[in-house]
Amino acid sequence: MRAQERGWAAGVRFAFAVLEAARGATPARLVGAVALKEVASGKASAEVGYWTAAEARGRGVAPRALTAWSLDAFRADGLERLELLHQVDNPASCRVAAKCGYTYDRTLASAPPAYPLDGHLHVRRAAA
Repeated sequence: MRAQERGWAAGVRFAFAVLEAARGATPARLVGAVALKEVASGKASAEVGYWTAAEARGRGVAPRALTAWSLDAFRADGLERLELLHQVDNPASCRVAAKCGYTYDRTLASAPPAYPLDGHLHVRRAAA
């Protein structure tokens, strides 16, 4: 939590919890998270990251709202492009990218130990 607070305070990383709405006596529950990373004034691109709890997958819990918010909120600062990266062995993330309007850009080479497998880079550009 402290790392997320520092990111918000510095204006370089914006993370959000994704909650499933409360129903009756059942409280809201955490089903995922989204983040806008590597934001900087004058920088044309930033990275979108997310995760979805296993029980919430396939229900549209993905970075759609973060994408729209990011491109609107940071357009005046020069943000023109969002990047979504994932390992090549994660076809579900390819589907999420496509559903959220990102297009496949290229395959990135692995960089062990942090990135042991090649990755896909998907891009979404701000509307003109």
